Amino acid sequence: MTDFRSFRATAVVVRHSDWGEADRLLTLYTREQGMVRALAKGARKITSRKAGHLQPFTHITVQLAKGRDLLVITQAETVNAFLPLHDDLTKTGHAAYVIELLYRFSYEEEGGNPTIFKLLVETLDRIEKEENAWLPIRYYEMRLLDTVGFRPQMFECANCGREILPEDQYFSFTAGGVICPSCGKGLPNLMKISVETLKYLRHFQRSSYRDASRANPSFEVQKEAEILMQAYFTYLLERELNTPGFIKRVKS
Repeated sequence: MTDFRSFRATAVVVRHSDWGEADRLLTLYTREQGMVRALAKGARKITSRKAGHLQPFTHITVQLAKGRDLLVITQAETVNAFLPLHDDLTKTGHAAYVIELLYRFSYEEEGGNPTIFKLLVETLDRIEKEENAWLPIRYYEMRLLDTVGFRPQMFECANCGREILPEDQYFSFTAGGVICPSCGKGLPNLMKISVETLKYLRHFQRSSYRDASRANPSFEVQKEAEILMQAYFTYLLERELNTPGFIKRVKS
């Protein structure tokens, strides 16, 4: 954390909860300091000028002062409210999924990560603007894994190290990557991954979003990739994520 008594930060509101009679406790992901908690005094009062800037998913600039136990928000200004993310329940669910993943892989006082912050803001913008969130979310998942140190091995077998050939493979959560058919015959707890799904995930891992956006996978490939990625995150985090279930209920 910074030694300054007061500092300015660029942040996305991750979550909030009531605090005391009129205050609000917020979790912010900041470009400068990473994940922090801060108190917005009087934010629940009707007359509060800060309340409208402190909604979940909102991209803000904020002035933070060191309090006795918590940072205190003294000023807040909206950069982008991402209003469609609040008006459409499906988009709300997708945005919440992005935020939940970030929250689970982040720790307070770990320091800022401008790469992750940029990825977060760009992903929220893509979910807001694009009709189908499948591509923004899969791209976000692959890039987030890269940044937090869990990049899946997809070009060589995670067991024997041989180059992965263009054929159906297996994926090992424990090994953190693709397992070739030869190794897959004798290893437990593997998930099958088709050559088409692997092709797209590898593409997202090494391409810019502009290049990745040219992808046009079939519905079957989209579903397989989604199931695989969510199962991998469940393994890494040792718990199921909350938001995928919400998204399914909204779509049903």
